[in-house]
This record gives sequence, C-alpha cells and structure tokens, in this order.
Amino acid sequence: MPSDQNVDVDGRRLKLTNLDKVLYPTAGFTKGQIIDYYARIAPVLVPHLKDRPLTLKRYPGGVDQQYFFEKNATKHRPDWVKTAPIWSEGNRRDVNYILANDLPTLVWIANLAGIELHPSLSYASDIMCPRQLVFDLDPGTPANIVQCCQVAMWLRAIFEHFGLQSFPKTSGSKGLQIYVPLNTKTSYDETKPFAHAMARLLEVLERVETMGDLFAPVLELKQKLPKLSGIAEGKAEAIATGLEIAAQTDKPARAKPVKTQRSTSTRKPRQKV
Repeated sequence: MPSDQNVDVDGRRLKLTNLDKVLYPTAGFTKGQIIDYYARIAPVLVPHLKDRPLTLKRYPGGVDQQYFFEKNATKHRPDWVKTAPIWSEGNRRDVNYILANDLPTLVWIANLAGIELHPSLSYASDIMCPRQLVFDLDPGTPANIVQCCQVAMWLRAIFEHFGLQSFPKTSGSKGLQIYVPLNTKTSYDETKPFAHAMARLLEVLERVETMGDLFAPVLELKQKLPKLSGIAEGKAEAIATGLEIAAQTDKPARAKPVKTQRSTSTRKPRQKV
C-alpha cells in the first residue's frame, strides 16, 4: 500500500497520509488498517456520534507513545467538516467541537490518528440535556474485571426495579461502561444526583447489608438453551433464526425471580469500584 493516497469518500476528496505507519506495535496494525476499520464500522458507529460534540484522543506516534486530547477543531480541516461552538466556562470562550456526522468526517478523523472518540452525552443543539446516564466502571487494585461485571449486574437489577433498561459496553483494556438511555427532556441537575446516589448505594458492604446478594440468582437460576436446528454444527444462521423468532414474540416469558438470602457478613474490606 502506498504511504499516501488521494481518495474519494462519498463525494469528498481526502488525502490520506502515512498509511503504512504502525500505530499498534504489538499487533502490527497500521494507520491504513485503522482507517479501513473505521470506514467499515461507520454504519453502526456514526449514528452514535452524529450531532454530538466530539473530543478526540490522538496518538500521532502510536498507542505506546505520547497522546493528546483535542476538543477545539483544528484550523487545518476541510470546509465540509461540521463543528459546533460550545461555551467553555474554564476557557471563557466557545470551543468549536467536531461533529462526526458522516463517513468522510470519520475517515478524516482516523487519518489524524484520532483513535479514541469521546462523544458528549448531549446533542450540540441541546447541550444541557443528557441523552444517557452512564456509569464508568474502571477497576483498580484490588478490584478486577470480574468484580466490575458483578457491579454491572447489581446496577441492572436496580434499574430494572425502576423499569429502566441498561446496556453494557467494554471500555479500554479492562473497564466496563453501563448506559441507561434517556432520550427525554432532562438535565444534568437531575441525572447527576441520581448517578451519585447509585454510586453511594453500591459502596460494597452497606449495600450488601441492606439488599443482600443481588448476584445470587446466578448460582441458582435454572434455564435451558433453546434447541435450534444447526446449532450443534456451530452455524451462525441457527442463532440468527432464533433471534428472529424471539423478536416476533410480543411478550417473552420471564423467569421467576429467585429469592436471595440477605447477607450480614462484614468480613471483606471495602473496595473502591
């Protein structure tokens, strides 16, 4: 692959540079391969970025080298890259955030070695209204990813109690994020106290004394996998067919809740989650 290429992306002309530069030394992934990945994943990625102020984490020398965050859009950008001015209290001025609204913009960002993309929880047009509630579970010693998963299960159980659905997403090399979609009129003044109260509730021993082991059903709940034709041969089509059947079911049967034994043990020290 040539180091530099001029390409046409949905009618936008882009110059891609240093395509053979290795940005992931351990795996040997090049900048060109990263751009190709973003281009191919764009149909499911762009909707989660569209119209949201975007902070880039750029790795010009590779992921094992110095990086920097970029909020204010670089002046050297194509005129078709959309930006949104958002007032910054810290800087006492507007910051022009990039809006990654389409495939050409995403490819342009990847060419800047903008590997990590951090979209706002809000749309630029309504910056004070978060569209999701997010819990970032980032384990540190002595906690690990297994305990992160346990906390995630606790969170899901609490959200379900309030009639809220939540969705997990891996984060970095060891973390986990839990998203609660809102997409309703709200404000950070409403979401922050709720999130803080949830965090306080899960500060390990007091919650256990109050609510018991919310993870206990994993030890007792009996469930059988569906019998799908072709599953024994490992055919992906079998799972796809099963999902289609499930999607056509108006009200899927719910397993009966398993009674949990309230724990009064206080032997384990409190751990930071």
